[in-house]
Amino acid sequence: MSQIRSKNTKPELIIRKLLFSNGFRYRLHRSDLPGKPDIVLSKYKTVIFVHGCFWHGHEGCKYFVVPKTRTEWWLNKINRNKSLDIINAARLQEMGWKVIEIYECEMKKGVLENMVEWLAKEIKK
Repeated sequence: MSQIRSKNTKPELIIRKLLFSNGFRYRLHRSDLPGKPDIVLSKYKTVIFVHGCFWHGHEGCKYFVVPKTRTEWWLNKINRNKSLDIINAARLQEMGWKVIEIYECEMKKGVLENMVEWLAKEIKK
């Protein structure tokens, strides 16, 4: 578990590369915002959280499987992550920020082309 990173994960790097190649400029992990968003697009007053399906309990996803050992401990941890996600998103919205959440399962090869268009449309809303 010590090898699991919280910053600069592969899904996060994919989104950053897509945004940058399409002309979007951003800052990373701003600590002055609730939840330290992964990507902050100040010009558009938008933040992007790139979530791992397991760590954030993505319901109905094949990557979210409850471990067979220490089940109660894991469920507490994952449920706490989910509740913090909700709280941080609400606080950011109160501050006037638009919040976009992307799960790692949404970034598979066949879907990535549509992801660029969808992200651009969501950011510029």
